Amino acid sequence: MKITRTAIENALSSISLPGSGKNLMADNVVKNINIFRDEVVVDVETDNPTLQAKKKTEASILKAIHEQVSEKVKIKVNIFVKVVEKKDINLIKGKPIEGIQNIIAIASGKGGVGKSTVTANMAVSLSNMGFMVGVLDADIYGPSMPIMFDMSGERPKAKNIDGISKMIPVENFGVKLLSIGFFTKPDQAVIWRGPMAAKALNQMIFDAEWGELDFLLIDLPPGTGDIHLSIMQSLPITGAVVVSTPQAVALADAKKGVAMFQQKNIQVPVLGIIENMAYFTPEELAENKYYIFGKSGAKYLAEDLEIPFLGELPLIQSIREAGDMGRPAAMQEQTVVATAFTEVTRAVVSQVVQRNEQIPPTEAIKITTMAGCAAVTNQ
Repeated sequence: MKITRTAIENALSSISLPGSGKNLMADNVVKNINIFRDEVVVDVETDNPTLQAKKKTEASILKAIHEQVSEKVKIKVNIFVKVVEKKDINLIKGKPIEGIQNIIAIASGKGGVGKSTVTANMAVSLSNMGFMVGVLDADIYGPSMPIMFDMSGERPKAKNIDGISKMIPVENFGVKLLSIGFFTKPDQAVIWRGPMAAKALNQMIFDAEWGELDFLLIDLPPGTGDIHLSIMQSLPITGAVVVSTPQAVALADAKKGVAMFQQKNIQVPVLGIIENMAYFTPEELAENKYYIFGKSGAKYLAEDLEIPFLGELPLIQSIREAGDMGRPAAMQEQTVVATAFTEVTRAVVSQVVQRNEQIPPTEAIKITTMAGCAAVTNQ
């Protein structure tokens, strides 16, 4: 019996790859059929790399050809795993969010300088000024916004919008809020690698119905790492604000934070530096100022780096107490604390206005990893 290509194709049409609903020929996975008298060579491509799947496919091919073509034919099956372009799942494709006018990243070189406290109070101050405000708590491993906004235990609701299920940010004090803290237990540690953290951020950014916002503040984790790159790659950031305390250790890290945003291929405008815990004022001596962490360190750093100094915030017990109680201190009208936060917030708004008038919108950046190092290019 003469072995023909048509006979082999008919036999292969009777079987399929594991998990596939189509036969081998219809699925276009048979890449080559060679016939040499009584010998047949079949090349098959699969996207299933498991040994079990390969063996099952080979056995099915042998059986089909022996039963439908010839029992005496010699068959060699070559199964190749399809090479899929590897995507860096740490990263999120950048695109703007409809309805959000300005996205401000709040960063710090090191932890413990009060970045989240500044973010929460700035959000409340913006709301008090009449702006529509949202906060994205991007500190995946140490979310604090649910506590600061007295929303611990809350969980965003879902709403079907144009056939798509969207998260609805929780809202308090006129500020819309999303945080990983809404999806974890208070005593639960978030032990995630970069890809999982990026996926969580992706969902909170693009699977949420933020609505119309004048400002979306992003509370970044301390340092300069994976989350920062993912955020800058995922969104066109209007500008960044760096928070620091006056001492040399914090300033050294703040300088690195500024340098990150100013990298040639990142170029996120730095709106300025805020000096937090600039001085200590005890309640019983309200007129006294004690510069326990040094004086004007962040101001001098801003001058050295030729970026705006946005103002200083005091170290006052009521700020800490207000944060712990879930009622940001900026809500306390006509107080020294509220005035300080209002002045700093006005300085930020002023810089945003100047930035939008003088330079074009920031583009999200495209990031790929090569040899373990981050390579960054504008999209």
